[in-house]
Amino acid sequence: MGRMILNNALRSIVNAERRGKATVELQPISTVMSSFLKIMKHRGYIKDFEVFDPHRVGRITVQLQGRVNDCRALTYRQDVKAKDIEEYKFRTLPTRQWGYVVITTPDGVLDHEEAIRRNVGGQVLGYFY
Repeated sequence: MGRMILNNALRSIVNAERRGKATVELQPISTVMSSFLKIMKHRGYIKDFEVFDPHRVGRITVQLQGRVNDCRALTYRQDVKAKDIEEYKFRTLPTRQWGYVVITTPDGVLDHEEAIRRNVGGQVLGYFY
């Protein structure tokens, strides 16, 4: 259920980017979605996001930048070891030059570069490029 919420939100972002929208509202929300968006903001794929009323149904308003080509959440469970992250990245992303795989680890939700640097594995949440 939680992965479907994340997948629907990421598809909304991609659809809004393709239509040339400046902002998009995501509803319902989750903490994993907020963590995923923090990574996208840190890597420069979205401008900013704001969470409204996080204790109820809530909504997130995302300001788009026009850099997202595609982003998806995996709806199935995909475990990846620390040594296999690089291979998974090459298999999933279309190019070696840009894009990030987002992984939930014991250290929190991290992108693949941070997970490799910390030498931790986990479950793949999704990817964006």
